[in-house]
Amino acid sequence: MILPASALPVEAPPAFLGVARSATGKLWRDRLDARGAARALAITQRYQLPEMLARVLAGRDVGIDEVEDFLDPTIRKMMPDPHTVTQMEVAAKRIADAAQRGEKVAIFGDYDVDGATSAALLAWHLRHCGLDPLIHIPDRIFEGYGPNVEAVRALAGRGATLLVTVDCGTTSIEPLAEAKKLGMSVVVIDHHQTGDELPEVDALVNPNRPDDLSGLGHLAAVGLVLITLVAVNRELRGRGFWNAERPEPDLLGMLHHVALGTVADVAPLMGLNRAFVAKGLIAMRRRDHVGHTALMDVARLNGPPEAWHLGFMLGPRINAGGRIGRADLGVRLLLEGDVSEAARIAAELDRLNSERRVIEQAAEAQAEAEALASLGLEDKGAVIVTAAEGWHPGIVGLVASRLKEKFARPAFAIALEPGGIGTGSGRSISGVDLGKAVRQAVKERILMKGGGHAMAAGVTLRKEKLAEFRAFMESALAEDVANSRHENELFIDGAISARGVTVEFANTLNRAGPFGAANPEPVIALPAHQLVYADEVGQAHLRVRFKAGDGAIVNGIAFRAVGQKLGQALTQNRGQLLHVAGSLAVDRFQGAERVQMRVLDVAVPDPGPAVIR
Repeated sequence: MILPASALPVEAPPAFLGVARSATGKLWRDRLDARGAARALAITQRYQLPEMLARVLAGRDVGIDEVEDFLDPTIRKMMPDPHTVTQMEVAAKRIADAAQRGEKVAIFGDYDVDGATSAALLAWHLRHCGLDPLIHIPDRIFEGYGPNVEAVRALAGRGATLLVTVDCGTTSIEPLAEAKKLGMSVVVIDHHQTGDELPEVDALVNPNRPDDLSGLGHLAAVGLVLITLVAVNRELRGRGFWNAERPEPDLLGMLHHVALGTVADVAPLMGLNRAFVAKGLIAMRRRDHVGHTALMDVARLNGPPEAWHLGFMLGPRINAGGRIGRADLGVRLLLEGDVSEAARIAAELDRLNSERRVIEQAAEAQAEAEALASLGLEDKGAVIVTAAEGWHPGIVGLVASRLKEKFARPAFAIALEPGGIGTGSGRSISGVDLGKAVRQAVKERILMKGGGHAMAAGVTLRKEKLAEFRAFMESALAEDVANSRHENELFIDGAISARGVTVEFANTLNRAGPFGAANPEPVIALPAHQLVYADEVGQAHLRVRFKAGDGAIVNGIAFRAVGQKLGQALTQNRGQLLHVAGSLAVDRFQGAERVQMRVLDVAVPDPGPAVIR
């Protein structure tokens, strides 16, 4: 008999495998408490699913009646009525008007992957309507984020009568006022947090505006563009615009863009986002889109793409154009129909990405040294703020991300220009709203400009304000950071021996994917396995091999572990028994499949016997 979840006592589970402090300083916890374990058992029994898959689902708060929809998320079932988004109807009608009248439409995008995919998706649709839209992606260094007055004037000078901003525009008060003054209609499609003042535009489609009740604030901009185009299609259908010569475009056939932008922007993979990414990955596996196929080829991605490939292999290459090259290269690739030209653009993005890595590594080493000096031996400080002259503004977000990962607290990296102005990026940890603090710093005139999300923000400030900014962030975020860092735990979904780590087992776990923000990859523990091999490979990675008591072997890799606590623990414990925690990936090479563990943490076992839960 299964007890109802409500009848079970709730208590903090003991340390998983007895690991109270791992090599990286974490407390290992079973992801499931008593209620969660009961739900996992109920899921197993009702749906005849493998026990570990049921544990993974229960650990992500999937209800017993939600299992089938979670395992097969469908867009048609989850797609809302677009008009639930504030001002969507106005936006759709204005874009439809432009299509009917044959107007010159200007698209203004952001220079990141979400911006590039959003601009490409909208441009593809407008071309299908018979228009030839202008596309402007601002130069990160010379123009900065979002619309600017000069670019708006240039687009008006080229005959644009409708300006559509994607993944930007919510806080662009003056540039969009200039657009209106020049006679342009303006539609903003954005998902960034709003300030106190909203721009005066024809329509501001942003589910994060205060008066929006759609509940779609978790969407990336490219997902919001897709929903907008659903509304535009419907509007044009009602006007009789589509016919045999000009059929209605198949929006679901362009989910490659939506999946890539959603994952690269670290949007939470829940609800509609999960459906977008799941179906988008299926579309990418068909390799029928010229630009995406060229991108996969230069990234040497031969097997079926998974969500992490989008975030770590494809996204950075699209981003490289906006970081250190031509900002519009990503959009051009995604719109290119010629195979040889797409291959040329993809090769250029790949080259820029390699160049970006070199620039980033130099800045990262300098930033880490500065961070260590500021934190001191006692590791004091809630926030890291590093700044230097000579850093490339295009890589500061990546540097901030590395600092956040290494020091487990919010981090900013700021590139100081010769004129005394600094532009930088911040990355946050769970439970600490960075965007809110940055907007407050703008309000108090510590920053010249700034904004973003809870987990990421951009800032512009004068060099002489650096110390004041550092002190402000320390004061504003200290309490939230302390609370977040206090919960330094690694949640384990279950334990298994090396003999059970098979391709079939990994594929079973992958049924709960795609994995990413808000739907973390399952973390599996190997209890008391011998580390029989550990050696450096690539750029600061460690290749490892673990052996179970029965002789079964698991191969693994610890990314960027050299010089870190994890790397030190591995190299110092060759030949020893270790508890190992990591996620599983299926490696495909020359037609063969094998499982590899991405090692996240290890711990030296207590002398007593380890028990597999």
